[in-house]
Amino acid sequence: MTDLAARLRQQIAGAFGADRPERLGVAVSGGSDSLALLTLLNDWRATGGPDLHAVTVDHGLRPEAAEEARMVGRICDDWAMPHTILQWAGWDGNGNLPDAARRARYRLMAEWAVDKGIPAIAVAHTADDQAETFLMRLARAAGLDGLSAMAPRWQQGGVTFLRPVLNATRDDLREVLRDRGIAWADDPTNVDPAYERVRARQVLETLAPLGIEAATLAEVAGNLADARGIVDTQVAFAARNVARIEAGDVLIDRTALARIEPEITRRLLQKAILWISGADYPPRGHALKRMMRTIDAGDSATLHGCRLITRAGTLRITREEKVVAGLTAPPGALWDGRWRLSGPEAEGAVVAALGENGLRHCPNRRDSALPAASLRASPAVWQGQTLLAAPLAGLENGWTAELVRRENHDFAALISH
Repeated sequence: MTDLAARLRQQIAGAFGADRPERLGVAVSGGSDSLALLTLLNDWRATGGPDLHAVTVDHGLRPEAAEEARMVGRICDDWAMPHTILQWAGWDGNGNLPDAARRARYRLMAEWAVDKGIPAIAVAHTADDQAETFLMRLARAAGLDGLSAMAPRWQQGGVTFLRPVLNATRDDLREVLRDRGIAWADDPTNVDPAYERVRARQVLETLAPLGIEAATLAEVAGNLADARGIVDTQVAFAARNVARIEAGDVLIDRTALARIEPEITRRLLQKAILWISGADYPPRGHALKRMMRTIDAGDSATLHGCRLITRAGTLRITREEKVVAGLTAPPGALWDGRWRLSGPEAEGAVVAALGENGLRHCPNRRDSALPAASLRASPAVWQGQTLLAAPLAGLENGWTAELVRRENHDFAALISH
């Protein structure tokens, strides 16, 4: 093993720390980055690292992709490593293809890992990916959050995803493969200037003579991530002093909020909205600022699937009724991503929003601390057109409503820590 490979393997082991799983999934496309990650993890496996299970997602968008997936399978067979190919056939030709493919890829891998009992999956994002993302976000005039480094780990679908080679460059990883005589597949879209990431890569090449390289921008992004951590600490402190949770709503003391710096206020509201809405991305900056001006004036507003209600000295953030209208789930399953209703067995029962019609059938609704707007968007149990239960509106009939923690968006935990 070369000194470079040994250093990278040590870096990978350090990325897991004391949380090293016994079984680890590895996302492998057949490109140089992911094959090098697989190679280094296999070295680690041979010296006491976790058992490895490789997974490849074939998006069905290029005819070469199927053969690339089989190539990964042959390498895994040589190394006596299980390998699974997952198929995606969900592209309808609308919207942003790279974003749709990315979402599908992680969803499929998370489902696969849960089914296999694999708690974590390693992905091969590098310092080059970090730098390219920095430039793409810079072009959109992103702020501190957008320009900060990619997270080294995150949760999705009950699975931990990790980026253990985030500090390595693509050239380093390719050098590992060249040393082992391992060939990789080149995706032609990686040189197609129609894609924003490719254009960012080309800009990096232009900036290199100025000393602005992938490692440089990755370090800058890391510095910004450190600064973001300090700001997040201030947001958490503010949240514990001005906010509380009430039956899934966030209540904020407006008087106390007015004494907080505007940037901290903006971030606090952003986190509350993400927790309630479950959205993948926060509201756009101009929309959030407009909403802040509205509530400063004492008016109510809607934003990002949430309703913000101003009452005297309190701001209440709740779910917007029209967003959950028509949303259903079986009893015991998650409804709107954060409520689980449990109760006696009832044939044909479904969980859906209470709505105005259901609210009329809740005689004890006024005993609830929640306003009508919150109750209408709250979960209830229906059997056809018959309301069986609405626990948050005082109509229990043996049913309970549990507020379940959201992955990556947990405002309640922010307050309680």
